[in-house]
Formats: sequence, C-alpha cells, structure tokens
Amino acid sequence: MKKQWQLLLTAIMFYTRIHVPVSIPYSPEMLNKATRYLPLIGWITGIFMIAVLYILSNIAPPMVSILLAIITGVWVTGAFHEDGFADMCDGFGGGWTKEKILEIMKDSRIGTYGMLGLLLIMTLKYLTLRELPLRLVVLAIMTAQPLSRFMAITVIYTHKYVRENNDSKAKPIANGITLSDLMMAAAFGVLPFLAAIIYLRNYTLLLTIPALLLARWYLVRLMQKWIGGYTGDCLGAVQQVSETVIYLCFCILTWKYT
Repeated sequence: MKKQWQLLLTAIMFYTRIHVPVSIPYSPEMLNKATRYLPLIGWITGIFMIAVLYILSNIAPPMVSILLAIITGVWVTGAFHEDGFADMCDGFGGGWTKEKILEIMKDSRIGTYGMLGLLLIMTLKYLTLRELPLRLVVLAIMTAQPLSRFMAITVIYTHKYVRENNDSKAKPIANGITLSDLMMAAAFGVLPFLAAIIYLRNYTLLLTIPALLLARWYLVRLMQKWIGGYTGDCLGAVQQVSETVIYLCFCILTWKYT
C-alpha cells in the first residue's frame, strides 16, 4: 500500500503543479509504474474544476464560471497536455519528414499551427460546456478528465516511443506499460463515465466510445505514418482531443434532454 501511495504521489508530482512531500523517492522506474494512476490525476483535476464551478455559480454568470473552471484545469496541470497538443500541431503541420517533425515538436516556441490549434480546441471545449446545464457540466468534466487520460495510456500500451534522446520529459514512460497497469488505468478512467450514464439513464452516451475510438484511430494513424510511433507531445494531443470529443458528445447526445 505504501508503494502504491508513493506511485500516486509520483504521478501527482509529474502531471500536476500540486506539491508533494520532498521525501517522496523518485526514479524513472517509479514514474513508469505511476502511469497507471494518470486517469486518477483526471479525477483530481476534475474535482478542482468542479469546486471552482460550484463556488462561482452563485456569484457569477454561467459563462464566466465555466471559463474559470477550464482555466483552473489548465493551472492544475500546468498546461501539460495543452503544450503537447500545440507541439503536435506545429510538428505535423510544418514538418514533412520524421526528423523535421520531431525537431519542431522539441522546439519550445509555439508556431502558427500550434496557436490556431489551441485556440480552436479551447474554444470548442468552452462552447460545448456552455450549452449544458450545471449538473451536466459537472458530469461531463468528471467523465472527460479521467477517460481522456486513459485514451492516452492506451497509446503507450499499443505503440512504441520514437525519440532516442534521453532528455525528453516523457522518456521514463517510453518502456510502455503492462496489461495489469492498463486494466487499473481503465478502472479509474471508465468508472466515472459508466456512473454518469447510469445516473442520467441516457444510454445514447455510449456512442461516446466509438467517437473516441475514431479520434484515437486518426491520431495514431497520423503518428504511425509520419514518425513511426508516439512522443510525449503526441500523448498530450490524444488527451486533449479525447477530452474535447467527450464534451462534444455530451453536448450533442444530451441536447434534447436539457
């Protein structure tokens, strides 16, 4: 139990801005094993977002509350996944060879493709949540945050890491994960989604799964074609696109019920 607690704290340390005790041991092996708790980080991020949403819902217009909740999610993670999404947009938008794509994604500066990609995806997140009543916004957030991170983990399980240098922040997870790690991540990632469906009794929300698989298939096909696998930035892109797809599905599939 102590070791699992240390792995969870390692995941919190790596994937968020939340401070953990300095006494927590760290090693690349621990970070690799801590990947199983990435969907649980989605629970934590979602709780922060919902807390802000509820606090502000009584003193600010819904549009403002939702926007500040989204900003809170970005702050909690330090824009970790958004940065990866922007880098992938720049790399795959401006590169025509594997080497050039990887070089562009490694550049800390944001380009036109990254800027437009972030602008569009963040706008779509906001617009989809804005159209939902408060209780559905809560369910959408608590579904999207863990489940989108699980989708990124599935890429780690099925595909290979392509960067050869050791200075990448995602290098520790390049060894992949085991089936048991994947199953644990699936439990944390899928449970809120199933709970939301049962609570709403809206089984059309199950269509979210094929929508996510379609988005994953497209992104993975793009990665495999151009660079032969994934990088940390690609995982961030999978998370961001999956999160947005979930919000979009909630918006469309619950529209007649709101």
